[in-house]
Amino acid sequence: MIALSLAEIASVVGGQTHDIPDPSAQVRGPVVIDSRQVADGSLFAAFVGERVDGHDYAERAVRAGAVAVLAQRPVGVPAIVVEDVQTALGALARHVVRRLGATFVALTGSAGKTSTKDLIAQVLRSKAPTVFTPGSLNNEIGLPLTALTATEETRFLVLEMGARGIGHIRYLTDLTPPKIGLVLNVGSAHIGEFGGREQIAQAKGELVEALPEDGAAILNADDPLVRAMASRTKAKVILFGESGEADVRAENVRLTDTGQPAFRLHTPSGASEVTMRLYGEHHVSNALAAAAVAHELGMSATEIATALSEAGSLSRWRMEVTERPDGVTIVNDAYNANPESMRAALRALAAMGKGRRTWAVLGKMAELGDEALAEHDAVGRLAVRLNVGKLVAVGGREASWLQLGAYNEGSWGEESVHVSDAQAAVDLLRSELRPGDVVLVKASRSVGLESVAQALLDAEGEVAAR
Repeated sequence: MIALSLAEIASVVGGQTHDIPDPSAQVRGPVVIDSRQVADGSLFAAFVGERVDGHDYAERAVRAGAVAVLAQRPVGVPAIVVEDVQTALGALARHVVRRLGATFVALTGSAGKTSTKDLIAQVLRSKAPTVFTPGSLNNEIGLPLTALTATEETRFLVLEMGARGIGHIRYLTDLTPPKIGLVLNVGSAHIGEFGGREQIAQAKGELVEALPEDGAAILNADDPLVRAMASRTKAKVILFGESGEADVRAENVRLTDTGQPAFRLHTPSGASEVTMRLYGEHHVSNALAAAAVAHELGMSATEIATALSEAGSLSRWRMEVTERPDGVTIVNDAYNANPESMRAALRALAAMGKGRRTWAVLGKMAELGDEALAEHDAVGRLAVRLNVGKLVAVGGREASWLQLGAYNEGSWGEESVHVSDAQAAVDLLRSELRPGDVVLVKASRSVGLESVAQALLDAEGEVAAR
């Protein structure tokens, strides 16, 4: 973080200082909301959650090295007291980023945000110091925390922006005004909350509306709802995708024997070959989006292709592939799920499992509203059509719809099974897995199916990660 005195911070956030012996003391470390993450020079922001009140950890944070606490009441240690900690955190981020000389890149979409953000970050940091959203901290708390980690040396700030309603992205772009805005897709994620894809498109398009005239809107040429956003921005538009009209596109797309995508990247500055370390053909679109951003920032096709070919997964439980000593491969994609990402993961499993027995351990896709039954049924049917060896549907009603879809698709559906919980899935797999099998584990975050993947790895002791 750019160094600021406690007096400066209090002025920026409109707060009152309490129990601060030296208002000139500087915050140089990160702003954190977890007292366990405090480092020397930190500012600890005390949020009141459903189960934990950060104010109760104020003293611990200061003992661990925090210069002060951002709080809503005096806490008996150095504190800047404000009416609302979240609003103050946003105000602090807004103040700090306007002092940076960095280019802000923001991205949103219904699926693939985090994987694409990780690709953009890895490509850009091959060129210059880059700060980016860790994991999926893409909301009104996570985004300012990320922005506040930037320093004077930062040249690119890559920010993932999520939305659960109209106005959310507009708020985030006000905190950190982007020069480049990327919209990946408009899908079914959170459709139960938004009410329909048109409403999702309205919310996602707030990103391109926030761009300046000398900025760039990077839009998916293959998604009509995204492509239509070109009319909502005064910035120049760059298209990516498989369409022949795309400025950045891929040709000769194929998968290696291990399920990793390869293609020839075309940009307005040239073309070059890419072979990715990630798994699944869906990463081609993510890579094209990253390439479009990098092209706009002056990188050549060769530089972009090299960086994409070297990029790995930076976030946990997203197509995380691990091979056990007995040859069983576990694909942990359990961080989250929606219909689009579920289909992509199943296609990746089918590609990786050629000549091997495959298992799809799947659970509920949340927040689908009235579409839930049809979407779960469709995923079960797709597993059959892709010849996945066995479907293990984990959980309650939604899992039963997965299993029923598979069963109704054809005779293979008899290979599907519905189990009540994660432990039942683990017990089944431990008894039936054979060397060489490939297991995909995927569901919405609330289901917690990463425990299944971990249990299968722990069962074999030390593993060889790749």
